[in-house]
Amino acid sequence: MQKKKFTFHVDLDMFNPASEKDKEYMVQMRPSSTFFKDGVKRLYKNKVAFVSFIVIVLITLSSIIIPFFWPYTYENQLGVQAGKAVDASYNNLKPFEYGATEQQLIEEGESVFPHVFGTDSAGRDYFIRVIYGTRVSLAVGFFASIIVLLIGTLVGSISGYFGGKVDLIIMRIVDIIYSLPDMLMVILLSTVLKMTLTPVIAGTALESVGANIISLFIVFALLYWVSMSRLIRGQILSLREQEYVLSAQATGAKGKWIITKHLIPNCISVVIISAALQIPSAIFTESYLSFLGLGVNAPMPSLGSLASEALNGLASYPYRLVIPAVVISLIVLSLNLFGDGLRDAFDPKLND
Repeated sequence: MQKKKFTFHVDLDMFNPASEKDKEYMVQMRPSSTFFKDGVKRLYKNKVAFVSFIVIVLITLSSIIIPFFWPYTYENQLGVQAGKAVDASYNNLKPFEYGATEQQLIEEGESVFPHVFGTDSAGRDYFIRVIYGTRVSLAVGFFASIIVLLIGTLVGSISGYFGGKVDLIIMRIVDIIYSLPDMLMVILLSTVLKMTLTPVIAGTALESVGANIISLFIVFALLYWVSMSRLIRGQILSLREQEYVLSAQATGAKGKWIITKHLIPNCISVVIISAALQIPSAIFTESYLSFLGLGVNAPMPSLGSLASEALNGLASYPYRLVIPAVVISLIVLSLNLFGDGLRDAFDPKLND
């Protein structure tokens, strides 16, 4: 029997380097990345949000790092020395001006660190007070947002998952809080809580924090969680009818486990976006309360209290009002733009 011969033809063109069109096709055919990575890529492409994020980081790092090497402190009155008369030449210095003693040292050839923003009416370096005021405002905004996030997420999850009478009672409480005049309640509660907490925290570690700051956190815990809870409730109502939730219920999973393992992780993007947008609101609230004298305790500065103090010498030293006002505006604007960028990048409904 005669054997058949088989021949093989090898197309050498198959081993040539891929063209640019082939490379683009292969990239499109690759499996999609994770939701978080896609969101980060979209956020990076949003130049306004990315620049706002850089501004926030720079301001935050400056408020943390600069006080470590700055030669002046926020409470040190430069013209006041023990056992000597007060040197009034340090009061109300304009930017890059020096007091009498500092001018004498300069004439003797010594170097003196300048007062970049001058000094206030008490002879305290104004630049470092602005830095500390920025730190206080950012800290209050961050921790207040955490409080709102925790309470709003907890209440909204319980209301949305269990529904029925639980949802009815919680939503009526939310409606009552919504009906209250916002600014009036904030001022009223801050005043009452300040008088109540001052003798309670006297002599404790919380005294250094101050009754005003603690009362401000309590105000946020009492009033500002309602928007977050409504948002989370809406997300939970739409998610609790999904197949994976029904499957977990069929296997006997408890409500707490379903909420923490299934529902909240699936609406985490909404939680993050809401928290990011809550921070500028908290900073603005702290600023106007400090402006009214209900913010941080003296001599610790806040951007709002600095603006309030600047009103006394507005005609002679207008920059004392302009500087904290510009910093507040820059922080709030950057946080709002960054929050909008997060919403555009991570909201699935906007990226279908």
